[in-house]
Amino acid sequence: MGLGFPRGTGREPVVRRGARPYLLAALVLACVAAALLTPVPGPARLRELAEATGPAMPLVFFAVYALCVTFPMPRTAFSLASGLLLGNALGVLVAMAGTALAALLGFLLARRLRGDLMLRYRDRLPVQAVDQRITASGALGITSLRLIPVIPFAPLSYCCGVSSVRLRPYLVGSVVGSLPGTVAVVTLGDALAGSTPLPLVACYAACALLGGVGVYRMARG
Repeated sequence: MGLGFPRGTGREPVVRRGARPYLLAALVLACVAAALLTPVPGPARLRELAEATGPAMPLVFFAVYALCVTFPMPRTAFSLASGLLLGNALGVLVAMAGTALAALLGFLLARRLRGDLMLRYRDRLPVQAVDQRITASGALGITSLRLIPVIPFAPLSYCCGVSSVRLRPYLVGSVVGSLPGTVAVVTLGDALAGSTPLPLVACYAACALLGGVGVYRMARG
């Protein structure tokens, strides 16, 4: 006995396939409109909000910094935020602590998973040559590589983790090589909140030059 309901009720999808692209486009447009219309606080206001959170803010930001930079996320953005939210001195301290921890975690993660990869490629001459150069150069070679701004932070950590380089020279080189660029970017972040910026382009150029010289010597040696 029919109840007057259309046939197939309950079996058809809630959203027809043909309508899904339109719904997706509407969702994207809504997100864009929300991003454009929502008021965004300025740098000085963000600094005030960070200070209002109390003493836990540096610890929270340190954890976020280290976790995100361990994976392929731009370290420069987090260093910039560190200067913007925490100021110059504290921002450098938190950013460098997060950098050191991220370098350690990325290295250990890659070393933990390197077994099959090294067994597969260790007999290839280019792999052996790069591994020998990095290992022989020690902390100086890692410092040179970290000084070059265009070399991504996390992928270099992974490459060092699957190589034969020891942990101590790797960690020392990562900290020393990351320090100049970190100071420059944190200072820029602090400048956005009202301080006086330093000549960051010159600093980056000097770091890249020193790093390039070190890499050249490592390749020649």
